[in-house]
Amino acid sequence: MKRYCQTLTLNNDPQLVEKYIEVHSHVWPEIIEGQHEVGILSMEIYAKGRNLFMIVDTVDDFDWERDMARLATLPGQAEWEAYVSRFQGCSPEAKSTEKWQLMTKIFDSEK
Repeated sequence: MKRYCQTLTLNNDPQLVEKYIEVHSHVWPEIIEGQHEVGILSMEIYAKGRNLFMIVDTVDDFDWERDMARLATLPGQAEWEAYVSRFQGCSPEAKSTEKWQLMTKIFDSEK
C-alpha cells in the first residue's frame, strides 16, 4: 500500500467552511466509485478551521500523476471538482492535483 498526504486551505469564510464540511458528508457515489476504480483504497479529510489535511491510501502500483489524470476523466469527477471549487477559492476548471498540494513525510516512528 502507498500513502499520500495533501493539504489545502479553504476560503476565509466560516459559512463556506461549514458548507464544505457538510457537503463531504454526502459525497456523490460516482466519486467514490471512481476512486476505487483507479486504485484508491481509502481517502480521509481532516479539518482544522479552514486548513484541510487529506490522507490517500492506494494500491502498490498506484502512480499519482497517471492515476489522478485517469480519475479526472471518470463520470462525475469534473463536475465534483467544479462544485467544491467554490469553497476552495480556485477556478472551477482546476484539477484536484492543482488545488491539493502533496506533502513530504519528514518523520515516521515506525522506521
